[in-house]
Amino acid sequence: MTELVISGMTCESCAAHVRQALEKVPGVHSAQVSYPMGTARLTLAPDTPAATLVSAVVAAGYRARVAAAAFGQSHDSFFERARSWLGSGQKARGDGDHALHVAVIGSGGAAMAAALKAAERGARVTLIERGTIGGTCVNVGCVPSKIMIRAAHVAHLRRRSPFDAGVSTAEPTILRDRLLAQQQTRVEELRHGKYERILHDTPAITVMHGTARFTGAHSLTVALRDGGEQVVAFDRCLVATGASAAVPPIPGLADTPFWTSTEALAAKDFPPRLAVVGSSIVAVELAQAFARLGSRVTILARSKLFFRGDSAIGEALTAAFRDEGIEILEQTQASHVGHAAGEFVLTTNHGELRAERLLVATGRTPNTLTLELEAAGVKLDEHGAIVIDDRMRTSAPNIYAAGDCTDQPQFVYVAAAAGTRAAINMAGGDAALDLTAMPAVVFTDPQVATVGLSEAEAHQAGIETDSRALALDNVPRALVNFDTRGFIKLVAEAGTGRLLGVQAVAAEAGEIIQTAAIAIRAGMTVNDLADQLFPYLTMVEGLKLAAQTFTRDVRQLSCCAG
Repeated sequence: MTELVISGMTCESCAAHVRQALEKVPGVHSAQVSYPMGTARLTLAPDTPAATLVSAVVAAGYRARVAAAAFGQSHDSFFERARSWLGSGQKARGDGDHALHVAVIGSGGAAMAAALKAAERGARVTLIERGTIGGTCVNVGCVPSKIMIRAAHVAHLRRRSPFDAGVSTAEPTILRDRLLAQQQTRVEELRHGKYERILHDTPAITVMHGTARFTGAHSLTVALRDGGEQVVAFDRCLVATGASAAVPPIPGLADTPFWTSTEALAAKDFPPRLAVVGSSIVAVELAQAFARLGSRVTILARSKLFFRGDSAIGEALTAAFRDEGIEILEQTQASHVGHAAGEFVLTTNHGELRAERLLVATGRTPNTLTLELEAAGVKLDEHGAIVIDDRMRTSAPNIYAAGDCTDQPQFVYVAAAAGTRAAINMAGGDAALDLTAMPAVVFTDPQVATVGLSEAEAHQAGIETDSRALALDNVPRALVNFDTRGFIKLVAEAGTGRLLGVQAVAAEAGEIIQTAAIAIRAGMTVNDLADQLFPYLTMVEGLKLAAQTFTRDVRQLSCCAG
């Protein structure tokens, strides 16, 4: 039996954390860790290196030394040498002499990025998840929705394409059970590979399954999934609890089996008729996917599609949807929803609408209601979102927040970037998140992609603009694809030509927009952009052509004029 003296433990969960770290070391048969005694008693295979044991403890965010002279050297000198080997002197510290303890509530994009960065910087992390590891994106959001959208795109091309005159078409057979199995298999693969396995292989992170609530400025109480409660004391805390589908207060709706995006993505079949309440990202993406997979779809838009953005975006997407047979009812609201005999009945200001299924996609609400944030002094905005600054700090010292539960844009890549920066700041760094060149993509067909300022937003900021919109029949790639739906619009500062924003509706708009984001970040002008080399017969060449329209008529240029 070998004994280590462990320091830095503050509770029984710390002891469990140390035990888990030691049991992963090759040669360790068993480990008994006592928080009150501050010891770890180990049963080892012969010749198990002492340095490996100390390394595992230090990597978990604690300190260790050998309690007995079993390894034939001074305990103090051994520990000091081990610290030197492992660089543990650089680890983040809390107010006392223990490793900084960071509590992370959630396990999605923001939470994972923060937990891993905090562990990398020497912190001891307790990650608390009340549901499925991985959060929204991998489980019920980005990943399954893009799989469904891609399957729908393939089905659509088999049924209809610009090359129908020369390539025979066929009505595809949709086997929903097989598509769903393929979708869920990929979701599970990514959840395991990018979340569960990484958490398991990171000794500095302890996962706790339960629902957390604040009980003070430095403490949480977790109602454990398996029963009972546990108090978690922390030096810093990150709230990354995400958001859930918002449900509008339409009379009768709550008494019906309506879908949110979660139920729609896991649906066992595609209904003959689908009504969609909503007109923003989730609504239009899923509406088109269901239409292409066999449903007759009607969208109820309170105003118009994408009414908050450039009006040309909504107009282009509306035209594309109607061309595919998707019905869009603009300026339409439901005043009552009923359900009987397997059919929804929606009473609207434009008459009655009936459908076998109803998808409600009217935005997402931050998951903050059960956290009891007032106990920690954390302020929320009028929508229940946590108010943060550009360093992810809340109104309460030592408490940070990131992701969809905050007042930042609800995109997983924003959440991950925020989580990483929050962890740096919690460990004493100073990292800000700049969203001035944040690209966004809507995965419809054609896609919608934006970055920077629209004309209206620039004018609201007091900036005079000079803008150009390029129709896609001027882009060679779009011409050879026989798909000229959409446009590329550049918004520049009047006088200087500095690029302020780009809006695009195109088949590959999502592949175009990052180039525009980099150009904005670099402070490029439209002349700079027009002077760059772009490969011929790519959609991104449309950015160069759009920039050239500021000084010339691109219709008078040869195909690949520089």
